[in-house]
Amino acid sequence: MLACPPPAVMSALRCFLVEDSPTIRAELIATLEEMLPLQVLGWADNEHDALEWLDQPEHQCDLILIDLFLKSGSGMGVLATAGKKGAAAKRVVLSNYATVDIRRRCLAMGADRVFDKSSEIDELVDYCRTIESSHS
Repeated sequence: MLACPPPAVMSALRCFLVEDSPTIRAELIATLEEMLPLQVLGWADNEHDALEWLDQPEHQCDLILIDLFLKSGSGMGVLATAGKKGAAAKRVVLSNYATVDIRRRCLAMGADRVFDKSSEIDELVDYCRTIESSHS
């Protein structure tokens, strides 16, 4: 688990990323921070570390990006627990397995949106822009 430096831009969306692939994580952070007023505050590659980070009162964020398949545990567990804790952050699932059934299940568990990691990054960026415009 990594804590990133505080946001440089006060109006930037504050994001927590749950992604186990170091390559995808690095590319996603670079893409989102380049294309949006967004700052990734931290990340986790497993369910336990993600829930531990989210459980800290000083770790407030506007957006939680969640992959479903993690090093240990599941993104479904992160999604369900974040919803039970009443997290105010938008909960967005980003997965290579965004089938109709997975999308339906994630939405039923409290996801605000579900995007396919391999084909819907532009849609994710557009969605983040709508969050940012209502955030500022």
